[in-house]
Amino acid sequence: MKPVVAIVPSAGSGRRFGGGKTLLDLNGMPVIAHTLGALQAVDEVVEIIPVMRNEEMEKALDIVERYGFTKVKKIAPGGRERQESVSHGLALVERKNCIVLVHDGVRPLVTPSIIRRAVSALGDLDGVVTAVAVKDTIKEVSDGMVKKTLDRKRLFAVQTPQVFPCRVLMQAYAEALRSGLHFTDDAALVEHCGGRVKVIEGDYSNIKITTREDLVLAEAFLGSRA
Repeated sequence: MKPVVAIVPSAGSGRRFGGGKTLLDLNGMPVIAHTLGALQAVDEVVEIIPVMRNEEMEKALDIVERYGFTKVKKIAPGGRERQESVSHGLALVERKNCIVLVHDGVRPLVTPSIIRRAVSALGDLDGVVTAVAVKDTIKEVSDGMVKKTLDRKRLFAVQTPQVFPCRVLMQAYAEALRSGLHFTDDAALVEHCGGRVKVIEGDYSNIKITTREDLVLAEAFLGSRA
C-alpha cells in the first residue's frame, strides 16, 4: 500500500462556537491532540500536516512536542475558508505518489480503526468517504414551506476521514481554483471532476465540535470508552 499523508484542517474561526475550538480542553487534552493521537497510532500514516490559524501556530508546535507527535514535520497556515486551508496543506505534500487523507481537526473522537478502514477501502477508486445513515426525516424547505420530503434510506451524513490518491485530489483542487467553485468537503471537488467516490460506514460518535453542546457530548463519548 502507498504511504498515507494526513492533512488536518484546523483553522476554522469557530463562529457558531464563539471562538476557536482546536485548542480547547477535552478530558485533559486539547481537542487537536486527540485527533493527532489517533492519526499517529496508524502505521499506514507516515506524515501528518495540521493546518492552523497563524495565531495558533506556536501553541500547536508546543502540543506536537509535548505529546510526541513525531509524524508532524510541518504545519500549514490556514486560509480564509476550509477549501483554501486544505489547499495550503496539499502544497506541503512532497510525496506525490501517496494517498492523502483529510480529517477535520475538530473531530477528536475518530479512531484508528475508522482511519484504517477508510484507507484500505480506496483500492483503485478516486475517493472514499466515511458517513452515517441519517436518522431523522429530512425535508427540503423553501421560504419556510416544505417542498419535498426526501427518501431517508438514500441519505447519509458525511464525515471525515476522507481518502484520495494524491494526484486525484490535487487535480480536483486545481480545477476548483480555475473555475472559482467552492465546496463544503473534499469529496465534492473530486465528484465535480467525475471521480468515483465510495461511501463506507463511519461512526455516530465521530462528531464534529461545532457548538458547546458538541463538546459536552464528546466528553460523554470519551467517558464511555474509558
